[in-house]
Amino acid sequence: MNARLPRVIQGELHTLTIDSRVLRDNPLGDPWRRELPVYLPPGNSASGLPVILVLAGFSSVGASLLKGTPWEPSLLVRYERLLAEGRAARAALVFPDAFTRWGGSQYLNSAATGRYTDHLLQELLPEVEARFGVGGSRARRGVVGKSSGGFGALHLGFESPATFAALASHSGDCAFDLCYRPDFVKLSAAIERHGGLEGFVAAFEKAPRKTPALLGAMNILAMSAAYSPAAGAPLGFELPFEPRTGRLRDEIWQRWLGFDPVERARREGRRLADFALVYLDAGLRDEFHLQYGARQLAEALREQGVAVRHEEFDDGHMGVGYRYDVSLPLVTAALSA
Repeated sequence: MNARLPRVIQGELHTLTIDSRVLRDNPLGDPWRRELPVYLPPGNSASGLPVILVLAGFSSVGASLLKGTPWEPSLLVRYERLLAEGRAARAALVFPDAFTRWGGSQYLNSAATGRYTDHLLQELLPEVEARFGVGGSRARRGVVGKSSGGFGALHLGFESPATFAALASHSGDCAFDLCYRPDFVKLSAAIERHGGLEGFVAAFEKAPRKTPALLGAMNILAMSAAYSPAAGAPLGFELPFEPRTGRLRDEIWQRWLGFDPVERARREGRRLADFALVYLDAGLRDEFHLQYGARQLAEALREQGVAVRHEEFDDGHMGVGYRYDVSLPLVTAALSA
């Protein structure tokens, strides 16, 4: 990071408290009262500005994106630099908290975790728009995110195309056969090591440090809670594989594929056909093979008549916050046209 780059933002950062009706009785007992950072850029008035949801990845919350390091600027410092250079337009940025006991919700409604899509669309977005006078119409709303946040951006686009006009997915989860299935054995091994699924959960929650091995196993557990909830099942969801053998349980796996953005694009891609922007990217060395998923997704969307902007870059999955330097100018331009 350039030592001369400001670390203190010039705009306004508000922290709202959202008392969520739809999360109040969530099955995991997770907090239903959530803090919501809302950023308004410098200028005379925020009224009428576009509004953009910025979705964090697995094991993170929106507020995490506000933190930089002495070497790496925060997202807001990056954005204000883009504004100062005339490369991005003014917009309100909103940073939701969709964290769960398992590390994340994928921004879905799931009987095993809670109604996080409803929380964003029915509670959070209307509250921000009413309080600050931003957004107010589809043409003035966008959603961006990275990793699970990129998946969330795609999910919200497919689920509610009348709400948003622009989306950007950085290394978003897609092509589940490539990005998830190789990690099934991580959870299988953890289940065996700890004497069962509940034993792994107990070990995870007691661990003073969430190691990459623990997080890799928990990621698959969290995805199971998001994609294959099941009433009466242990912990409220079913795994898409047999833990002892690693053998795929096809009937459960098919439920997962119903959420795969590549499969959704083949079925429902035309929902995004009139978006002002659909942006996808992934690193050429992505550890979860998401560059291949992004290629598949771009192809599937184009076959459905969607104008996709698809880019690749020479990096992996982690530490790529600088890619917001690409997406924020594109999203803000699309919403300010």
